[in-house]
Amino acid sequence: MSKQSIIIDTDPGQDDALAILLALANGDALDVLGITAVCGNISVKGTAANALKVLALAGREDVPVFLGAPAPLVGALVTADVLHGEAITAGWDLPLSKASPRAEFAADWIIDTLLSRPAGTVTICALGPLTNIALAFAKRPEIADRLRALVMMAGASQGGNMNAVAEFNVFVDPHAAARVFASPVRKVVASLDVTQKLLATERDLGRLMAIPNRIASQVSGLLRLYEAYAKAGSPRPLHDPAVIAWLLAPEMFSGKDVNVEIETAPGRTYGQTIVDVNAVTGRATNAHWLTDADREGFYRLLESGLTRI
Repeated sequence: MSKQSIIIDTDPGQDDALAILLALANGDALDVLGITAVCGNISVKGTAANALKVLALAGREDVPVFLGAPAPLVGALVTADVLHGEAITAGWDLPLSKASPRAEFAADWIIDTLLSRPAGTVTICALGPLTNIALAFAKRPEIADRLRALVMMAGASQGGNMNAVAEFNVFVDPHAAARVFASPVRKVVASLDVTQKLLATERDLGRLMAIPNRIASQVSGLLRLYEAYAKAGSPRPLHDPAVIAWLLAPEMFSGKDVNVEIETAPGRTYGQTIVDVNAVTGRATNAHWLTDADREGFYRLLESGLTRI
């Protein structure tokens, strides 16, 4: 497999942190050009600070971090407190980073990076709301054609976690998601449909928390939230590492090409990803929608990566 250049657009978040660590651990396959922080799980200043902490933990403070959108394109920011309460901050007793975010705005840096590199050589890994990417596409639409792919954790066709049909990342900024899904870039989507098949059991978490290296205690801290859910009999999935896992081992996943539209009208279906699973609308396909994954292979890949940090 040839080495892939990636940009990680993210709102860390514990599972975002694990996704970043997984990417950095596989430096032979993935070259992380930079991290663009977006509002989502918490404020954008908080997500940027968390990204810097993860890089410090991995010994990779050479990777630049850029501050992005502080609010969605339309309306007020909804954070993950509504999903996790105070637990969203669990595990963030990581050492402070000595680095700071770079001066350039995230969307502008995305544009500059894609225009300065050969077309088809950079992939964006979107782990949070799609605001930064929508802003970049709006300012310079031609960059969508220059991307190798956009791989994202977004959406759901079988039930949401913010209302009956909407997944968090899309719900936070459905107007950005609508713009991104309408763009001509190749899209691979790890939605709740597939991440819900990656539930973190006590056994999985025990193996990850027992990795014998210098970051074991910090990784354990990041996983305490998931450990509590697993012990209570309600295991949660590690959503965001699925994006990096697909880049590293796409054969572990299956999916289908579909048309995806985004509901932006206020109401009960706000933020819904309308997925034409049965191809009944006649609309052209615009995304590869992942539907299944090798759960055991996923956790082996994550364990192997964290061991190498």
